[in-house]
Amino acid sequence: MSLPEMLLVVCPLVFFASFVDAIAGGGGLISLPAYLLTGMPAHMAIGSNKFSAAVGTAISTARFIRSGNLHLQIALQTAVIAFIGSALGAQLALHVSDHYLRIIMMVLLPCVAVFVLFNRRQMGDESRFEQFSRRRIWGGMLGAGLLIGMYDGFFGPGTGTFLILSFTTVLGFDLKRACGNTKIVNLTTNIAALLMFILAGQIHYAVALPATVFSVLGNWLGSGLAIKNGAKFIRPVMFAVLCLLLIRLTYDMVSTAL
Repeated sequence: MSLPEMLLVVCPLVFFASFVDAIAGGGGLISLPAYLLTGMPAHMAIGSNKFSAAVGTAISTARFIRSGNLHLQIALQTAVIAFIGSALGAQLALHVSDHYLRIIMMVLLPCVAVFVLFNRRQMGDESRFEQFSRRRIWGGMLGAGLLIGMYDGFFGPGTGTFLILSFTTVLGFDLKRACGNTKIVNLTTNIAALLMFILAGQIHYAVALPATVFSVLGNWLGSGLAIKNGAKFIRPVMFAVLCLLLIRLTYDMVSTAL
């Protein structure tokens, strides 16, 4: 593809991916295939995607911080734990096939999607975090941070969505603050990964820089709508992301079998 054709493919999809990601996570399910469609090598596509995603996520993170819809201390502590978990997951990926994880995910995802769609009590507008003991909070952060961090390092797709689920169901945050907390964790892990790709020279700047503008716009609009409308807007987008992840996993499994 020529550069104008690459931009024509990548930029609109990155905008849409960033819009979705700012609300419910899972934007990489849309943006990474967009980069791969251009024909660039896989590592360069991942690096370029990290570049536009990291800058865009910084914008949505700033909006959540400014609005006060996050718990900065909990988010930062979870980010540190998730970073350690991600490193462990990446090491595990070097020795274990992800085939069995894909099968487990295909069983779990429909259950999680139904939970998101119908369980308004545990995923609503009200926060239950303040009612929890310090022991439960630390246990929740440790468990969610390590497990989801390991998932991110081992496999990856939908990590932001699973973080939001953990912040709501395990730690009792309302969906708006759960989204804000998730942005801090995602931004931390994105920056760490991005630095590795920059040092390795695996970023196509001619595509990634224009795409970053669209990522910023998507994150700005998406985070604004999430902050303004809360659970009634976030929940259906999360359900759609989970369905998209299930489709992606099914496609990958079928393609591998063939």
